[in-house]
Amino acid sequence: MSIPVGESIGLEVHPHTDQFLRLDAGHGKVIMGPAKDQLDFQQDVVDGWSIQVPAGTWHNVINTGDEPLRVYAIYAPVHHAPGLVQEASTDAERDESAGADEPPAWTVQPQDDAPDQHAN
Repeated sequence: MSIPVGESIGLEVHPHTDQFLRLDAGHGKVIMGPAKDQLDFQQDVVDGWSIQVPAGTWHNVINTGDEPLRVYAIYAPVHHAPGLVQEASTDAERDESAGADEPPAWTVQPQDDAPDQHAN
């Protein structure tokens, strides 16, 4: 994903999914914590850094630099359709709501009532 200057991925939590994020370009700040109102970890990050987000951890990555922040994410288990490339978060939201971004049938997905959450 490409995060524009001054923007972020948005505060979110994945209750049953570990996440690995890697920065490929830019400067940013990661914030994390056990609750959306208890973000007690903050770290400046730059190109080449990785961020490990344990399942159930609220997190956000904010672009603090002067160029787009390029980040890729790996989820365990996988959350997205194979080969799907989305240029912007609006594309991801569109694909998700249209049912075009489903994980492969062979994956084992959590079966619980706690979906991923985004802070409003």
